[in-house]
Amino acid sequence: MSFDVPDDRRYRESHEWALPTDDGIRIGITDFAQDELGDVVFVELPDEGESIAQDEEFGVIESIKAVSDLYAPVGGEVLTVNEELFDSPELVNEDALGEGWMLEIEGADETELEALLSADEYEDQIA
Repeated sequence: MSFDVPDDRRYRESHEWALPTDDGIRIGITDFAQDELGDVVFVELPDEGESIAQDEEFGVIESIKAVSDLYAPVGGEVLTVNEELFDSPELVNEDALGEGWMLEIEGADETELEALLSADEYEDQIA
C-alpha cells in the first residue's frame, strides 16, 4: 500500500509531521498513522497559549481500534488548534495532511525541525 508523504514537511518516527507556514509550524499526523488507527472518533489537543516541548506529549487521538498519545515534533507556544476536529474528528482520516491538521505553534527552534526525518527517510521507515 502506498501512503502520501509530502516533501514539504518533516516527520517524527512516531508519525507526526511538522510543516513550516507563514505563521509558525503546523502539526498533524501522517497518512500512514491515520490508516493504522482506523476511524478516528476523538481528538484531545492543548489550549492556545500553552507551551509544549519537542518530544513532549501534546494530546491524544482515539479511534475505534486504539488510543494513542500525540508527540510534538518541535517545541513552541500553541498559536491555534484545529477546533473543527472536536466536532469532526473524522477529518483526520479524510485529510490527515490538510484539513485534519491539529495545531500550529510559534517559536520553534529551526534545529529541532531540521533534526526530524525527511520525507524520504520517513518513507523508508514505513516501507
